[in-house]
Amino acid sequence: MKYSAARSELDAIIVEIELTLVSIIQGVALYFLIDNARTVLSIKQAIFWPYILAGLLVILIFWSRSVLHILTLIRWPLEFGHNFLYIACALAECLLFTRLTNPRAWFAFSAIYGALGWLLFIYDLRLLRAREHDSASAESNRLYKIVTRDQWLNIGALLPAVFAVNIFFVICIQLWPQFFIARGGHVLLALAQLAGSSVYLLYVIRFFNDLAPLIARARHEWHARNSDSD
Repeated sequence: MKYSAARSELDAIIVEIELTLVSIIQGVALYFLIDNARTVLSIKQAIFWPYILAGLLVILIFWSRSVLHILTLIRWPLEFGHNFLYIACALAECLLFTRLTNPRAWFAFSAIYGALGWLLFIYDLRLLRAREHDSASAESNRLYKIVTRDQWLNIGALLPAVFAVNIFFVICIQLWPQFFIARGGHVLLALAQLAGSSVYLLYVIRFFNDLAPLIARARHEWHARNSDSD
């Protein structure tokens, strides 16, 4: 009885810690984006506006993915490595947002950020295995089957594609600076990044909508199991 109550209390504390951390680091990232966006909010600098929107999507995607992880994976015990990677991703975001007017550096830092996100998804496989082990039930099994499929989709295809595309953009700018820098062709790369990020955010939103009923039923089973243990 005491163990089940203590575990539920610790789960709630860990969720609060995670939500607080995500809110703080994304608030800091948003501050850097706003502060640097002020320098390009003029008609003469309109060519850099897509970078502002792309930066905003970076924050929205990170926040929405973090909330999904909190709802599906985060329970006791606290995973320091997972949270340290969150902070590393936030650092990469802030550095990225300081490069709104430097396309080569923007896409280089985008690649670094993508690599950190890739590493985070790989690291979180251990959280997924832990949840599969300690939450075995009909609904949670269905939930984690879908979450596992999404995790491997990101690890095996989506995040490697993000990394590779940004490296490709850096190479293009390096090889053809006359077109991409002198003539402003880099805006085409920024628009392509913006389009890709928009599609991914829509995917995350749809994924959450599909998971929401399963999350509710699985969490009901967890609480019911704890009540039975009491």
